[in-house]
Amino acid sequence: MKIKANGLDIEVEDSGHVLNAAADPGPAVLLIMGLGMQLIAWPPELVQGFVNAGYRVVRFDNRDIGLSTRFDAATLSLNTILGANGATRPPPYTLNDMAADAVGVLDALQIQKAHVVGVSMGGMIAQRMALNARSRLLSLTCIMSSSGATDLPRGKPEIMQAMLSGADGTDLQAALEHAVKLVQATSSPGFPPDMSRVRDNVTAAAARCRYPQGVLRQVAAARADGDRTAALAGLRAPTLVIHGKADPLIPFACGEDLARRIPGARLEAIDGMGHDLPLALIPRLLTLMAGHFAAHSKPEQRASGVIAARCA
Repeated sequence: MKIKANGLDIEVEDSGHVLNAAADPGPAVLLIMGLGMQLIAWPPELVQGFVNAGYRVVRFDNRDIGLSTRFDAATLSLNTILGANGATRPPPYTLNDMAADAVGVLDALQIQKAHVVGVSMGGMIAQRMALNARSRLLSLTCIMSSSGATDLPRGKPEIMQAMLSGADGTDLQAALEHAVKLVQATSSPGFPPDMSRVRDNVTAAAARCRYPQGVLRQVAAARADGDRTAALAGLRAPTLVIHGKADPLIPFACGEDLARRIPGARLEAIDGMGHDLPLALIPRLLTLMAGHFAAHSKPEQRASGVIAARCA
């Protein structure tokens, strides 16, 4: 469904909410996806696991991707984003703007507080949300994300190049093959993906929305956000950092650094996990996050452990 958030049209999926106004709804979980990824990129098993545990799960398409508002007039070339030949320009929007979109989603759905989960760039947006709208978070979970510190190791150059270069060719089939290869390159070596499922997901994403121009603008926003380390020292949301030890795009050292930068943050390192959410890890991810949520939800839920138990 479309909602108005931060002055934009944002596509939202709202799952597990209580329709009976007299009933007490479970806590809300707001899921923020990463660079160029649509809301359908969240594994349905993860979403359903939270719903089964009594949570209201909200997913949305970030601006400039999926079915949300596009910034067609703000054209950017890859050379401009990378500063090639001195060609630099401020991005048309920032991660602070994207964080405000996320707050706007909560406003539109009349959700006062939520457990906020961000993946990759979505984790960076979630950090900005936690810094800019502290009262709206019950907790923060950052998965395979980073503080943006300038001395952190970079992802594998060939993967970074593949992400930025796009498909070899402009036709749909070339784009699909490029996306499949990129998923393979970033997937978890300890939990190999089902390639038929990968192809189905890539095809579904392309059918729903294929818009590489928006991805470039999101890249520009992430690059311009830079180093968040000084700000993160003041972040007060209870924070869980989950990071794979085999992440080829945002190396594990980035997760370690992020957990160190946020006061009281807890780091969960996962052997064999790359830069994806493999099906085999969904039960573990649900258990980790459900325990984190239950510790920072309503007193009666925290005492009973009901929500965490349902996810286990």
